[in-house]
Amino acid sequence: MELKDQVRELRRQGKSPKEIARALKVSPSVVAPLVRAVAAEAAGAAESGDPAEAEVVGCWINAGWSEGLGFDRSTGWVDDAPDSGAGGAVSVLVARRHTWDRLSVCGYLADVHCLGVKNVIGPDVLNDRDLVRFREYFFGEYAGWQEVPIELVRQLVYGSIDYAHTLGFEPDEGFTLGSELLGKWEGGSTITFGRDGKPFYREGPQDDGAKVVRMLRRRLADDEFGYVLAGQ
Repeated sequence: MELKDQVRELRRQGKSPKEIARALKVSPSVVAPLVRAVAAEAAGAAESGDPAEAEVVGCWINAGWSEGLGFDRSTGWVDDAPDSGAGGAVSVLVARRHTWDRLSVCGYLADVHCLGVKNVIGPDVLNDRDLVRFREYFFGEYAGWQEVPIELVRQLVYGSIDYAHTLGFEPDEGFTLGSELLGKWEGGSTITFGRDGKPFYREGPQDDGAKVVRMLRRRLADDEFGYVLAGQ
């Protein structure tokens, strides 16, 4: 594989230029023009109408995303605050190059213990300064946020949808458009969803909790899932 192709692949994984230089064992001055060239190609792809081919500028996720989940540690994925009490509520933000000075940005809120994708914000076109502001707002209720590879994001978001399907739940209707920024999904997430392997539902402020529990009972025995309704 040529050096430029290697740079392109590492950028798709969300690596910074410095991280790419270290991974490829070359000088940052060698990597920098290749990163710019890849970004220019990605901007052209975005302008041609294919968001999934545009350069991944960044992927971020809330600290505490891994609570209750099982995943292969050899992937190198880490959680900066696994005991922060996120409770299975995972927020993901993805930014891809739209034009040379604009970004396509989309946020996803997933209940990775039960319901899958509950809400999608965007995609919207922002500049770098607006992205920084929006990111602070988007993760404002969490203990913090961290940058992660696009592959982890894909597996969490699409995987949570597949898991929710087995329980009878569909993703938010806005996901159809928002999915473009995630890129192609081959299926088969390596993540084990649910809380410690079992569905667990925690009622949210906009949920019909009683309806969700009824749906779970149509497919599962009472000892096969857990739940907490508002006020309990």
